[in-house]
Amino acid sequence: MWLTSKIKQLLMVMKPGVVTLDYPNERPPVPANLRGQPVFDHQKCIGCGGCSDHCPSRCILVRDVCQELRVMLYDGSRCTYCGRCADICPEQAITMSNSFEIACDDKDDITTRMELFMMSCQRCGRCYEMEKTNAIDRINLKGFRYDNLEQRALIRKTSETFSTELLKESDNYQRPSKK
Repeated sequence: MWLTSKIKQLLMVMKPGVVTLDYPNERPPVPANLRGQPVFDHQKCIGCGGCSDHCPSRCILVRDVCQELRVMLYDGSRCTYCGRCADICPEQAITMSNSFEIACDDKDDITTRMELFMMSCQRCGRCYEMEKTNAIDRINLKGFRYDNLEQRALIRKTSETFSTELLKESDNYQRPSKK
């Protein structure tokens, strides 16, 4: 009796055939609405930092190295591919690609670093990108940012004018140790 049930089970399992894909050789179709790795267009970016402010995983860091240079660092190892950065970008400088197979052994392979040359308004001190003079009115953002890029830490300190003291304080930032 148990033998007949096992034979029935064996016939039922063999009936459908192969149901898996030969994955490395045969890729599955990518859905049209897939949110993959973000792609940054440095030509469109105005350096407002809105993507950094709205990133829930804090994988986009902004640092003003000096009055004219803003560095934006995207750490792909922390990204959850939620797409908030692409939604919030006023210039559509961030788009979500359909690449999701990004496993690598080096963190720098999935890190994007943009160095943006900024100008500052002589009247209010706000930074703006030279080629997009009307974008500063749309973003309404003031201040210089001092995120620590080496520690990959978001530091919530800004200043109306560039401060070398805050830059040094950011350089000396250490993450809290677990005891």
